[in-house]
Amino acid sequence: MADDRLIVALDVSTMDAMKSIVSSLGDSVSFYKVGMELFYAEGDQTVRYLQEHGKHVFLDLKLHDIPNTVAHGVSSLTRLGANLITIHGQGGPIMMKAAAEAARESAEKLGIERPKLLAITVLTSFDDESWTSIGGQLPIADQVIRLAKLAKESGIDGVVCSALEAKMIRDACGPDFLIVTPGIRPSFAATNDQKRIATPSSALQDGASRLVIGRPITQAEHPQEAVRLIIEEMESVSK
Repeated sequence: MADDRLIVALDVSTMDAMKSIVSSLGDSVSFYKVGMELFYAEGDQTVRYLQEHGKHVFLDLKLHDIPNTVAHGVSSLTRLGANLITIHGQGGPIMMKAAAEAARESAEKLGIERPKLLAITVLTSFDDESWTSIGGQLPIADQVIRLAKLAKESGIDGVVCSALEAKMIRDACGPDFLIVTPGIRPSFAATNDQKRIATPSSALQDGASRLVIGRPITQAEHPQEAVRLIIEEMESVSK
């Protein structure tokens, strides 16, 4: 039943809460996101637990610092064997190139598969008003495209972006560029604090590679049923 285009966000702060979600979803989900809240609270045991249960891991820590620091951070995280790792695109091309090189070198040294790196473009909690308030000069969509192109040129495998920008990025960056989209809300779910959102089918149709969905599944009365409904919608779009 699992569709590896679906990534379930483990936005919890304890191992027990994480284990409860993974156990309740069973074989219906094969890919999970571990973000700051969980990783900072429980560390790398979160990644090991998921791997021991045959799951893929999206490690969403959004590294953003000087190039040398980010490179060392990526090297350390590569050892964990996560499938996807995020850095901030706004760290610039030198930082992104350093991260890509660090992931490649560390994986080769360890004899493991290299993690795919994703650049964060503009967080989906931003709308036009809040974007302007922090000094955004370009419209959000233009900034996202600019960062996506820069990420590709810097050797990064893909981006995290709103589904609303997925089609433009797919057109600009080609068929092999990874596009991971949070802010996905199926028809039965509330929008919560996300501003730039889309449904699962529309996001995939517009070129998204993988979808990150949290609360509509993890806070559902019947989580496996929520997953089933989402996968049904996803499967209306061919892989």
